[in-house]
Amino acid sequence: MRLTPIETPRNPLLRLSYWVMRRQFGKAITPFKVIFARQPRALAAQVGIYFGLGSHMGIEPSLKFLVQEHVAALNGCGFCLDIGRAMATYQGLTLEKVDALGAWRESPLFSARERAALAYVEEATRTHRASDETFAALRAEFTDDQIVTLTWLNAVENYFNLLNGPLGIDSDGLCAIADRRATSRASSQPSAA
Repeated sequence: MRLTPIETPRNPLLRLSYWVMRRQFGKAITPFKVIFARQPRALAAQVGIYFGLGSHMGIEPSLKFLVQEHVAALNGCGFCLDIGRAMATYQGLTLEKVDALGAWRESPLFSARERAALAYVEEATRTHRASDETFAALRAEFTDDQIVTLTWLNAVENYFNLLNGPLGIDSDGLCAIADRRATSRASSQPSAA
């Protein structure tokens, strides 16, 4: 990491954010400690993006997750891959398709709808454009509103990746924390007899 994380911010809103993150993720996440502790005025925009991501977006949550993980992998954002897997664990999503993303074109795990979305965000991430062929395949599977949603998700994930990559922010171990929490919850549930 290129900048030292600020563990105890002076800004009261950031202190509250750290507390919320510790409850949600088990720790305050590094991008907040590196970026927003130094640039607290950017926090409002960041919270707005999180609000948008947390709302119903018109596409299935599993596809949203696949798109974000694919873009993060394309950009080599270890932090985003880690937090994505942690969020999937908290939401009870399977990681089988995520583990097969490297072969999404050939794998029978992926539907035509998922392939169209993955091809679109991959091309847009790499070239900042989409060919007529790629867009036609997308249009065959998605409504106009859903295409805008996929485009926005792609842009947001690229934004997150551009914050973390240049600053050397990598995995926070959030997936491991989520796995431990899920295992703990499962073992504390009474068995159905």
